[in-house]
Amino acid sequence: MTLADCSIETLITHCLGGEQIAYTELYGRFAAGVYRLCYSLVLNEQDAEDVAQEAFVYAFKNLRRFDPQRGAFKTWLYTIAVSRCRNTYRRKRLPQIDLSQVFQLDIAAPAAERPEAILAQRAAQDALVAALATLSPPLREAIVLRYGHGLIYREIAEIMGCPPKTAESRVRLAHGRLRQLLQGQGRALLEELVSF
Repeated sequence: MTLADCSIETLITHCLGGEQIAYTELYGRFAAGVYRLCYSLVLNEQDAEDVAQEAFVYAFKNLRRFDPQRGAFKTWLYTIAVSRCRNTYRRKRLPQIDLSQVFQLDIAAPAAERPEAILAQRAAQDALVAALATLSPPLREAIVLRYGHGLIYREIAEIMGCPPKTAESRVRLAHGRLRQLLQGQGRALLEELVSF
């Protein structure tokens, strides 16, 4: 059996035994998700790369502290990443967000699509981007963890350091805020998109 076939717990055991290839495998399994999470929270590619690397360095240095009885490795790693992101966006003003990178959307229109449809798609994306950028960091964190990474409320709560009901409430508040912000233009954008 190769390391690629090993469970996370087995990989961690190999890492703790000093096997460098196990660290590489563990990194490979989680790097894309951690980067997406960091990017969606700090809203800058370079900062996201830096924060993701910091999160992995910290996690690997403190791997002995991971307790599988308390939660999944992914949750532990995401908690570290969110903590590092909070430090970063406390120091910086948030720029616009590219949702296609956050949620791995392939928004490019087929070559056969007319320019009007492409412009309507871009307008809808820009409206959503602007709305998401207005959310407070806790609301943005909650909604990104829920829909960008498919986590359940218990996992979101653990990562954000709050009760599960608070995590659920933050997602609900983010939905309400986005609905409110997009209400006026949402229907028009939808009609514009389907008319092509």
